[in-house]
Amino acid sequence: MTAQGVTGPRAPAGVRRERGATVIELAMLMPIVLAVVLLIVQVTLWFHGRQVADAAAREGARIARAGGSDGWQEAAEGKARQIVQAIGPQLLKNAQAQAWEQGDQRGVEVTGSAVQVVPLLPAMTFTITSRFGGPIECFRPDDGSDGCE
Repeated sequence: MTAQGVTGPRAPAGVRRERGATVIELAMLMPIVLAVVLLIVQVTLWFHGRQVADAAAREGARIARAGGSDGWQEAAEGKARQIVQAIGPQLLKNAQAQAWEQGDQRGVEVTGSAVQVVPLLPAMTFTITSRFGGPIECFRPDDGSDGCE
């Protein structure tokens, strides 16, 4: 038997030099792929935190608009904080609710920060602010008087 029959056919000289090139290419691309995946997760968590802030501000504004003249601020802010705690206290960190009134408009502003996934961006904060409000609901009595109850 010939040497070729025992060891098999020899590969061309250029092919042997490329062994392991795929592993090196993958090692070079994986940090980029990982960074893109983490960025997508970060944007998703920011968006979800914004949804939590919107829901809390909307519910707080509903209470603020329907509230009377006394204690509506505490009730509206409390409702907004309650919604954040119920939906996702970890999705909106350091959440704060602030009731506001401007003329015949009332509402609530909720501010917090989104969860940070990318550890290489410590200087970047993902602050979320949501503000909802509307006209104060005024229920007029049936006796024809002009004042709100």
